[in-house]
Amino acid sequence: MRAPLRALLARLPTYAACGAAPCAGGWSDVPLWDAVAALQAGRATGERAAALRTALAAFARVDASPAFARGACPEIDYQQPYGGANRLKTLETDANYVRAALLLHDATRDPGFLGKARRRYAALRRRFFDARDGLYTVYLFDDGAACRRLPRRTFASVNGIMIWNGLELAKRTGDAGYRAQAVATARALDARLDDGAGIFTDLQAENDVVEPLIEAMLRVAREPGGGFARAWILRNAAAARSARDARGDYGRFFDGPPPRGAVTAWQTGGGFALEIAAAALAPDAAVPPARAGRQSRAAGFTLGARPVRLLVRGAGVALYGTLGERCCELGHARVLVDGVETFDRTGIWQNKSSAQRSLPQTLLFAWRWPARGTHVLTFLPGEANAKEGGSFLHVREVTIEK
Repeated sequence: MRAPLRALLARLPTYAACGAAPCAGGWSDVPLWDAVAALQAGRATGERAAALRTALAAFARVDASPAFARGACPEIDYQQPYGGANRLKTLETDANYVRAALLLHDATRDPGFLGKARRRYAALRRRFFDARDGLYTVYLFDDGAACRRLPRRTFASVNGIMIWNGLELAKRTGDAGYRAQAVATARALDARLDDGAGIFTDLQAENDVVEPLIEAMLRVAREPGGGFARAWILRNAAAARSARDARGDYGRFFDGPPPRGAVTAWQTGGGFALEIAAAALAPDAAVPPARAGRQSRAAGFTLGARPVRLLVRGAGVALYGTLGERCCELGHARVLVDGVETFDRTGIWQNKSSAQRSLPQTLLFAWRWPARGTHVLTFLPGEANAKEGGSFLHVREVTIEK
């Protein structure tokens, strides 16, 4: 198990010391993901010194750069140097900044890293946290005059990392308020991001890595009062047996059918993490069989300027199409289930392909209900913004579980 982690550590980029020019290139979230990966790999393999050197350089690439901490809310970093074309700030950067700072505090015992983590965490609560929903959105636009949060873009990854950050800050500082915030976020996620059958449904972009959420829910499950998180993991793990194909790859939707075509590492990793977490909590539990139900197939459709309505008579529905059909970013659509919009307002972001290529026969959307019934899905044009683009949806096939 350690050999792949040693190989990963050896292949992580070596980031240059930060001056004005060298730090102008590259995005801010990538070095911070790398800093976290380096420190975790170093802990697992025992190669802590090499991991620390890599992580310190990666963290400094962002923390010491003049290119990212700018705009109307400079306490939050731009994703691209000087804001790039879309002026986007993403919690993918800043949640990982906090986590990397906490791990560096572990590795160095330097209290300065704990101070950095606390200050950035407080800024993220102000800028990305929606108190009405109890969850963090992932996107913030800063045009230099004002910072505007894009509501209800609920990446599993960043909400999971923020739960982890809160629990770790509580442990290091003795401030129980951090723990209360973390547990409240986990409860909100449990309450708001399920399909009709009570299974977590990841409706953000296909590059939303779900493993940090599984890791965070496992931490909460082991906390006093964490029974709801334990139940969440075991319930989703049981459902995900039906989202695994003959090759052993999980699909992105835990309650959906298994993938048909190529599936990216971003999509499949959540299912593997979920099964590992479930095994840790209930090692002697019986493995449930995969769900086997009759299915019917119908032709697909294209979304234009007007809404499209799909009548579903059954217990579940799955929509297939080409991920990144107009590769590889702009174009999404809103989805309403029985007249209620999905909590994550991205809906279906079909053209986002982190693999930078079109992937046919991709499961774009899946939803289940507790029992067979008659339901209506409504698809609306996507509301344009600088990250997700305008409207696009081309469903090639609809499958209904009878």
